[in-house]
Amino acid sequence: MSGCSPPGSEPASHTCAFYRRALMALQAAQVPFLVGGGYALAHHAGIIRHTKDFDIFVYPHHCAHALEVLHTTGYYTDLAFPHWLGKACSGPDCIDVIFSSGNCIATVDEAWFAHAVAGNALGIPVHFCPPEEMLWSKSYVMERERYDGADIMHLLHACSAQFDWHRLLRRFGAHWRVLLNYLVLFGFVYPAKQSCIPTWVMQDLLDRLQHEVHHPAPTDQLCQGTLLSRAQYLVDIECWGYRDARLRPTGLMTAVDIAHWTAAISEEERAL
Repeated sequence: MSGCSPPGSEPASHTCAFYRRALMALQAAQVPFLVGGGYALAHHAGIIRHTKDFDIFVYPHHCAHALEVLHTTGYYTDLAFPHWLGKACSGPDCIDVIFSSGNCIATVDEAWFAHAVAGNALGIPVHFCPPEEMLWSKSYVMERERYDGADIMHLLHACSAQFDWHRLLRRFGAHWRVLLNYLVLFGFVYPAKQSCIPTWVMQDLLDRLQHEVHHPAPTDQLCQGTLLSRAQYLVDIECWGYRDARLRPTGLMTAVDIAHWTAAISEEERAL
């Protein structure tokens, strides 16, 4: 990695050795994967931020094989959340094996791999998640204890000139307001860089907003806040009578998925 990094923030040597051995085991087993998280952010934006784990992204149907390979390599593995995430651990160090997002929207598909970016992580040739898909998946992370907005601003700052904006708009689809939110915020964060966002993209999204303003609002008591935070909008579902947008037919999660995901919220997080 190259870029800006706080002094003394590098992972311990045993942590790096764990990551490298795991990556090489997956490559030897021919499990397709992409590197995401902090290592991908460093590659795309030059910002080095070492976190407590290492993120790899796989196809949903390859998650079980990836975990099996890592287990055979000698690590503890667990399909922590069957709707999006598995884990492989070596002591306190952890690799997240990700195949979707916590809200089940940003599922890894062929386009992630088709538009992946070649690079190097920990001395190993790998492919990184495309910046468009990184932005898309990060856009729904708006918890009180974690908000990925700064990562999105930095991805826009570093990569917007190369973005496939048509693909990004398709990714957001009916959730285009989420994208518009970040593009408006980008102009606030970087006033001199507003031209980084193509005019036609802003105009398209603002036209959609203008169209909605002049049409009746939906009558369905739907709360889409749960797509942004698994904790902060529970009151809307549990007490205020709103329908959870994560559930079919508007979402892709089952009641069992939601119950498991909600049960993982610690009492401390609920109290924040």
